[in-house]
Amino acid sequence: MAITNFAELIEAARAAGPKRVAIAAPHSAEILASAEELWKLGIATCHLVGDRPTIEAIAREHGLDLSGMAIVHEPEPMRAARHVVALAREGQADVVAKGQLKTPQILGAALDRERGIRGGNLLTHVGLFEIPGFGRIIYMSDSGVILQPTIEQKLIIIRNVVEVAHKFGLRMPKVAILAATEVVDPKVPISIEALALARMAEQGWVEGAIVDGPLTLDVAISPEAARLKGVDSPVAGEADILIVPGVVAGNTAAKAIQYFAQGRMAGLVVGAKVPIIINSRADTADTRLLSTAMAVVLAAH
Repeated sequence: MAITNFAELIEAARAAGPKRVAIAAPHSAEILASAEELWKLGIATCHLVGDRPTIEAIAREHGLDLSGMAIVHEPEPMRAARHVVALAREGQADVVAKGQLKTPQILGAALDRERGIRGGNLLTHVGLFEIPGFGRIIYMSDSGVILQPTIEQKLIIIRNVVEVAHKFGLRMPKVAILAATEVVDPKVPISIEALALARMAEQGWVEGAIVDGPLTLDVAISPEAARLKGVDSPVAGEADILIVPGVVAGNTAAKAIQYFAQGRMAGLVVGAKVPIIINSRADTADTRLLSTAMAVVLAAH
């Protein structure tokens, strides 16, 4: 059965857990609160790697219980990143998570050719969104890792997010490759790439999904918009997965869903040996909990 909302995601994570989550630099109340909740729900046991006095002071100030978690004192952010990656590489962690450090630091440690956790595939970000008024989860990729993907990279982005959707129970997800127009225009290279990717999917380059593009966002998710614009597509109005042109568009769309539409988000990086959570330092405890639940379900596969 497909996961259609975040309540079902939490239940799936509870059934799959607890998994071991290693967090680098967990120096915020939101991070520690989500870690406590994950432990209480039986989703994850967290391994905290950072400045111990800071971690313990935050926990005392906010009344958080860290008794079910291991704490390793490593105040230097890059060393903390390398430590959590080493735990995953040595089979002592099922998920790696970024705390109060920069995304390039955790991904740099993960991609280290000698001491990292490369999985033989391109690392890409997959976001899940629960939006008021929608009866399904919307997937979006890549809104966090690859700045301006090439057509070859977009093909891998599509494959990676389709694989995630399959693990979440979608047997044949519908994938919309987004552009500013539904019409192929030689002056808009993204529209040409979208058409090429859709045809490649038809030829078997993407398995287990229906892919079409170029499609605008409204046509991809609104049956009424597709009808009014006269767009005849098996994906129009019914997209499960949105493939964005690049990180700027994807990051902006993700933030708009959260801040304007009061949507909720879970997200992480796939393609490594274990899921990597790269939540923004401004993310809430709820977003961090949901992202870890997503990672736990994926780690169970």
